[in-house]
Formats: sequence, C-alpha cells, structure tokens
Amino acid sequence: MEKKIGFIGLGNIGIPMAQNLIKSGYHLQVYNRTLSKIDELNPAYVTKCQTPADASEGVHIVITILSDDEVLKEITLGDQGILEKLPEHALHISMSTVSPETSEQLTLLHEEAGSHYLAAPIFGRAEAAEARKLWICVSGDQHAKNTARPVLDCLGQGVIDFGESAGGANVIKIAGNFMIMASMELMAEAYTLAEKNGLDRAQVANFFGSTLFNVPIFQNYGRAIANKQYQPVGFKSKLGYKDARLAFKLSQASQTPMPLVNTLHSRLLSAMAKGWGETDWVEAIGRGVSEDAGV
Repeated sequence: MEKKIGFIGLGNIGIPMAQNLIKSGYHLQVYNRTLSKIDELNPAYVTKCQTPADASEGVHIVITILSDDEVLKEITLGDQGILEKLPEHALHISMSTVSPETSEQLTLLHEEAGSHYLAAPIFGRAEAAEARKLWICVSGDQHAKNTARPVLDCLGQGVIDFGESAGGANVIKIAGNFMIMASMELMAEAYTLAEKNGLDRAQVANFFGSTLFNVPIFQNYGRAIANKQYQPVGFKSKLGYKDARLAFKLSQASQTPMPLVNTLHSRLLSAMAKGWGETDWVEAIGRGVSEDAGV
C-alpha cells in the first residue's frame, strides 16, 4: 500500500528532506507558496497541491518546514489552512524554528480539532539534510512521537526527546541557534583581532579549528569567517535575525540575563538595516565585525 503524507515548505532544507522521504517510499502531497519549486521533485511521487488544506487532506501525517511563527500560524490556521482538512487523529509535525508559545498554542488548537501537533525542529544545513544527517529534537505527546518516529528516522541521524512540554524542543532549537551565532561572533572578533595585529586570519582559524576548538562549527563556520567567504548563501541573515529575536524574547520572558543575546540582536539588526537580509548570516556577523574594525 502506498504511504502518503503531506509536505509543506520547499526551502533550502525542505527540498532535500522531501527528496529523502520520496526515496524512503513516501508519496507526498506538496504545497509551497512558489508552486514551481515542486517541479524539483520526482513527479511520479508527488501530488502538487494548490493550498495547505489540500496537502493535508486524507493523510495521517503532514510535515511543515517554514520560515517563522507567523507563516506557520497562517499555513495552519488561515483560510484553506491545514486544520480545514487534516483528518481526525492525524499528526502535524512542525520542523520550523518557532517560539515555544507558538507550539503550545498550536497543540491546543489541534487538540480542539481532534488532531495532534508535534514540535520537531532540526539542526543542520542543506547538505546535512541531503545526507540524512539532521539532528531532530522533539517534544510533546508520547503517542505523537511514536507516530512520527518512522518518518523522522528517514530524515536524520538522531531523534532526541525533550519531554512532554509542547514547546520544549523549540527552547532547545532557540538555545542552539544562539550558541551557533555566539560562536560566529567570537570567531569573527578573534580572527579580526589577529588580522589587525598582522597575522593571517586563515592560519589562525586553521590552528584553532584543529586544536582547542576541534569541532565542526569552528572548522566550517570558522573557515568561512576567516576567508570572508560569504557565498553560497546557506542560511539567510533575516532568518538569523528572527532567531536572535526569539532568543531575546525568551530570555526576557524567563528573566534570564543573556548579555550575548543583546550583542547578537544588535549585530543582526544592523545587518538588516544595511540591506543584508538575503545574505548568509556568516556575512552579517563576519563582515559586520570586520567593518567595525575597519578591515
């Protein structure tokens, strides 16, 4: 019997995720605002849908991977949204980076509609998605997790459970993206300091990435920052700014002093003001530090 699920959101991460689901034997009912993106998928295993509601009709699972809270709410609750046609007892897996409050709200609204919601944000860029190397964090109802697990196993190298609180996994995602941004800021500052004192910033990055900080973030992001390599765009600065806003809001709501969040929020806000929203967040942070230092 053909396995059919809904899939909404074909961005840089969504495309390889959808391709891996197809390779795993799923037929996808796909909606994307730019409908032409659907043509990048194998048409034999895809039904092109005109609305989110159509993508959700008659399936037991629908996956969304969208840009922010407002888009997720619109796709779920708006006119011709997911909840209009999602069957009773079906599951909505949200893999977007959104606030825990949004997941809590959508969990309640799905329960009222007789369906289920699971927060399942991811860590990994497009190349990780293509290689099925995403790390997937989940939180929510245990039955929803059990239902989602076979699908999630097709997408990543690990599924980590962060409890029954609807927004728990979203807190982890916000904290993780904050740590990535903070690491980029400190690398940009350190390598710019080395450059201004007559050293080769690429050599400095190579040294730290192979000794004290011998981990992928310091190697991969560090190389890009040190070489001022801002292409191709893997994660847009405007999305980084959205994540900085989420971290700032969460820190304020929980009365958690986070001085670095203030720095990163200002850094990315500055990038937005300069018109860098479509650039990679490596450029927003790395180039921002370099320009401040006059190099």
